[in-house]
Amino acid sequence: MDILRFITAGSVDDGKSTLIGRLLYDSKSIMIDQLEAIGRQTRNRQDGDIDLALLTDGLRAEREQGITIDVAYKYFSTPKRKFIIADAPGHIQYTRNMVTGASNADLVIILIDARHGVIEQTRRHAIIASLLRIPHVVVAVNKMDMAGYSQDVFNNILIDFAALAASLELKNINYIPISALDGDNIVERSVNIDWYDGDPLLSILENIEVQEDIDLNHARFPVQYVIRPQTEELHDYRGYAGKLVSGIYRVGDAVTILPSGQQSRISAIETGGREVQEAFAPQSIILHLEDDIDVGRGDLIVPSGDLPRLDQELDVFLCWMGTKPLTEGNKYLLQINSRTVKTVVRDIRFRLDVNTLEQQASPGTVQLNDIVRATIRTAAPIAFDDYASLRASGGAILIDETSNVTVGACMIQSQE
Repeated sequence: MDILRFITAGSVDDGKSTLIGRLLYDSKSIMIDQLEAIGRQTRNRQDGDIDLALLTDGLRAEREQGITIDVAYKYFSTPKRKFIIADAPGHIQYTRNMVTGASNADLVIILIDARHGVIEQTRRHAIIASLLRIPHVVVAVNKMDMAGYSQDVFNNILIDFAALAASLELKNINYIPISALDGDNIVERSVNIDWYDGDPLLSILENIEVQEDIDLNHARFPVQYVIRPQTEELHDYRGYAGKLVSGIYRVGDAVTILPSGQQSRISAIETGGREVQEAFAPQSIILHLEDDIDVGRGDLIVPSGDLPRLDQELDVFLCWMGTKPLTEGNKYLLQINSRTVKTVVRDIRFRLDVNTLEQQASPGTVQLNDIVRATIRTAAPIAFDDYASLRASGGAILIDETSNVTVGACMIQSQE
């Protein structure tokens, strides 16, 4: 059974937490003790119904204010698929949390309040989804009950978002009218929205094809750990363990180890405690090479005929997550997969206006939640791909050396 990782995004009070609560409740994925607990905690409902948002708003401040602050992860499954849900905050000041939750998502549900239509935060989240190259988008027009279940309201929002999506080159978009509070089109088709002839939300989530999103053409294997038992029975054993982030490897393939450039061939592949002739993403495997060469954590094993870029200068879109401003010349650690190197931000070319996509003049400092185009230089060569062509090896993070806090998310761009 495969796993779908998805994130909900939208403005404040668009009903993200209620939607997730409704999904969990109607799919019978809530334990009885959980249901009893949130029933006791519900104080603001005069109709006697439970507040489903409490299933995800776990922090005390979230419950007191009725908003989502941190990214909340929930897990549930149906007979068809397992799900990992990230409930992202809607406030502008928590945009960095949305980036964090979306970085590994297969799908984003962008909620739009039927009464308000496409607003600034809708555009912001759509732009972030575009920058992060999230493969699938579901536009859920929520609170249709408050808009009289009007088809015209839904169609007008669809037209507005479709224009935005075209400018951002968003693909694989599903549009669905819902009411998270009442359960319309969440798990079952709604009788109140009989003009909608599509599937309910859960059915869409169950049937979205995610295996096709895995790149099997460009093999990339970041080494996470070198297994060298040095015991009497395993005296000559040397294996390189990690997760195959993309592509396919077969015994006998010619490979190159980067950044050193040494070459060898695959002599054996292990997965699940047994030897296999081939492995494919996203399996966790152990590779063995014919030659006894120097390979360590952070090295990238790639097919000799399909090399990524190897450079010390990267052109990136950078989403700044640090509370301290970024200025040119600041030094950080850059981590891409399992490799970590020292780096310096050399040039901030422009700031991206996330509402209009306009390129604003280079800012003197980069503030929290800003997205900028920048050039960074690493202390040693690193191997990478363009984020647009291979998401698995084109994303990196910046880490503050003193606090060890992640302060930036990088999406490596092709050199212009």
